[in-house]
Amino acid sequence: MWLFIKNVTFTLVIPATIVVYVPLRLLGPPAAFAANSVQALGLLPISIGAMFYFWCLWHFAHSGRGTPALIDPPKVLVTKGLFRNVRNPIYVGVSLILCGEVIWSASQTLAIYAIAVLIAFHLFVVLYEEPALRAKFGPSYEAYCRNVPRWIPRLHS
Repeated sequence: MWLFIKNVTFTLVIPATIVVYVPLRLLGPPAAFAANSVQALGLLPISIGAMFYFWCLWHFAHSGRGTPALIDPPKVLVTKGLFRNVRNPIYVGVSLILCGEVIWSASQTLAIYAIAVLIAFHLFVVLYEEPALRAKFGPSYEAYCRNVPRWIPRLHS
């Protein structure tokens, strides 16, 4: 139960800030749900991204016995579920949500914000997260990196 509470807390603090709070601050409250068909296409990446995120969160808790938070990372290298197809499916999920929001809002401001977030994700992964995982999990993480792409999911496991 405690692990569940920590994962929910992390989700409300970090990803929700990135995909809900900041976009609302940039754009204001959403207009009525009278979207055209192009805008409605934004719901697809939003839905897929949310599924990615929550599926990975479950694997972090269940398989890794931890959270995506830096202060309570998984105790075991998680390579199940979407982690078999892409090394960073949580970032991919959040990025899909942002891309869907850009499509939905048709906002250049939100598009610039999304690009900045994607660049920040990449720099964080390359400069901090991957070196930290190499130090923690050693050869098993090296083998994982050789077999699983960083950003673009492979279609087979």
